[in-house]
Amino acid sequence: MLASRLAAALALSLAVPASAQPAAMSIELRNFGYTPSLIRLPAGQPVTLTFVNRSGGAHDFTAKSFFARSRIVAGDASGGEIELKGGQSRSITLVPVAGRYKVHCGHFMHRQFGMSGEILVQ
Repeated sequence: MLASRLAAALALSLAVPASAQPAAMSIELRNFGYTPSLIRLPAGQPVTLTFVNRSGGAHDFTAKSFFARSRIVAGDASGGEIELKGGQSRSITLVPVAGRYKVHCGHFMHRQFGMSGEILVQ
């Protein structure tokens, strides 16, 4: 009986708490828009962002100051952007810093046609 209680206590102490696991959010890129267009994230908490391009053509998710200020744990946002071919997806895990950040697609005329948004980290 005592041995089973000790084993249970040891198992609980070794388990990774749910709060230590990164939150997850999916961001869709489509022809001339992002879903969601306003991305809300908690400051200082790890999050895995999965970018999914739902269109047949290439798009990017450019947020230079957001990626520069965040601590990237896994993945890459070289040049402050995530570039995706049609139908492609990519994930990045990071710890964001509080602030309001603009995001847009850097492809020719995509921002002008409405492919922009905002990241709010509180």
